[in-house]
Amino acid sequence: MALPNASNSSNFNVVPNPACQPGDTLANLKSAVMGETGASAKYAAYSKKAAEEGFGQIASLFAAASKAEQIHIAMESNLVRKAEPDYVNPEAPEAEVHSTDVNLIDAALGEIFETSDMYPQFIKIAQEAGDTAAEMVFTRAKLAEAYHAQRYIDAYNTIDHLTDEKYYVCPGCGYIHKGKGVGSCPICGAPESKFLEF
Repeated sequence: MALPNASNSSNFNVVPNPACQPGDTLANLKSAVMGETGASAKYAAYSKKAAEEGFGQIASLFAAASKAEQIHIAMESNLVRKAEPDYVNPEAPEAEVHSTDVNLIDAALGEIFETSDMYPQFIKIAQEAGDTAAEMVFTRAKLAEAYHAQRYIDAYNTIDHLTDEKYYVCPGCGYIHKGKGVGSCPICGAPESKFLEF
């Protein structure tokens, strides 16, 4: 089965009335790095809060997601540096932390925005510019964010019935799998042996 991309998949359309105002591909890469930097820091803070509240599995999920966003940051900032070698990644803003259930909803909403608004627009602009490297990076991030949203909603719905299942992060694209039996990554094809356990 072919790996998903904007040409062979049906979930790359932009939502009506999008909130994201994209620029050219370089500006979009920088915007993505900024957004993912904030998300990674926020999820690290949410992980700490979940642990404090006794939600160990959710703490692991947030830690896994923080790592996944770091993978996106690396992919995107590497492309920025090809155009601007002196580019320095931005600092993360301080995260506003709430109760774990609210943090899960906040996180899910952020991921839904990225997968249905921001990244589909960035992908279209990269395609129009013929920038296949940026298209691939944005595509992998977009697809991973949809899985992140799903993991957050699942954790929200089962917050009082958690298990000891682990989360596994693909180092190639930031996809997060819950439980054993990952197989190869459904987004980038990375083998199970490369996944990081949380």
